[in-house]
Amino acid sequence: MTSPSIVSIHLRLLGMAALWGAAWPLGRLTGQYMQPLTASGLRFVIAGAVLLVWLYRYNRFRTVRVLNKRQWLNLTLASATGVLGYASFFMLALQFVPAGKASIIVTLNPAVTLLMAAVVFHERLNGKIALGMLLAAVGATLAITDGRPLSFIHDGVNAGGFLLLGCVACWVAYTLIGRAVLTGIDALTTTTVTSVLGAGMLVTTSLLAEGPATWAALPDAPASAWISLLVLAFASTALAYAWYFDGVKAIGAGAASGYITLVPVFGLFFSGVLLGERLGISLLFGGLIAVTGMALMHFGRQTRP
Repeated sequence: MTSPSIVSIHLRLLGMAALWGAAWPLGRLTGQYMQPLTASGLRFVIAGAVLLVWLYRYNRFRTVRVLNKRQWLNLTLASATGVLGYASFFMLALQFVPAGKASIIVTLNPAVTLLMAAVVFHERLNGKIALGMLLAAVGATLAITDGRPLSFIHDGVNAGGFLLLGCVACWVAYTLIGRAVLTGIDALTTTTVTSVLGAGMLVTTSLLAEGPATWAALPDAPASAWISLLVLAFASTALAYAWYFDGVKAIGAGAASGYITLVPVFGLFFSGVLLGERLGISLLFGGLIAVTGMALMHFGRQTRP
C-alpha cells in the first residue's frame, strides 16, 4: 500500500475541517426530530462501530488488550468529558442557538485550553498567543451576541450560551486529561476506546433522562434526520478523525491542527446552505476576528519557547 501524497494529505485535512464545520447544522437538523441525548448516543454507537473496524484494520486490538486498570480509568474519565459531556452540550445547545453562531464557539477551545495549560502545567505563553486569545474571545462574543457584547451584562447568559460554554469546558477538560494521563496510548486507540465508552454512557443517560420511548420513536423520524445523523456518525466523526490522524502522522500534530482554524468558517457556510441561516454583519465580522485570533494562537504555539 503506497503512502498518500502530501497534496492528498492536505486535501483530507481540508475535508476534515469541512466535516467538523458541517457537524453544527447537521446536529441542528437531527435535533429537530430526535431527542438530543438519544441522537448523540446513536451517533457514537455508529461511529464507535466504524472506529472498531478501523482499529482492527490497523491491527491495534493488541494495544487495547494490554491497557492496565489505571489507563482504563483515565480513558473512562476522558470519555465522560470528551464524549458524554461534549456531545450532550453540543446537541442541547443547538436546541436554542443557530448552528452558525454556535460553530463560532470552536474558536474559544484553544484559547481556554492554552490558558488552563499555563495554569495547570505552567506552560509559557507569548505575545502572539495572548493576542490570539483576546481576539478569539472578542470575536466569539460579538458573533454570539449579534454585535451587542454588553448584553451579557444586561441580559445575562441564556440557556444556549451556558450550554455552549459547557461544550468549551468539556473539550478543554478532555484535552488536558489527554495530555496529563493518556500518554503512551496512541491516538487511534484513544479515540476508538473513548468513543465506544462514551457511546455506552450516552445511551444509558438518554434512557434515564429521556426514556426508552425516545428510542422506540426513532423509526418515525423522517429520512432527512436519519441522513443528517448518518453523515454526523460516518463523516463528521469517524472519517474526519481518520483524515486528521493521517495528517498528524504525515505532517505533524502542529501543522495538522492548524486546519481546525477553518472549522467555524465551514460551520457558517454550511449553516447558510443547509439551514438558510442569515449571515449578519456582526456574525461575519465577529467570526472573522475570532478565526484570526485562533490562527494567531496556532502560529504562536509554533514559536513558543
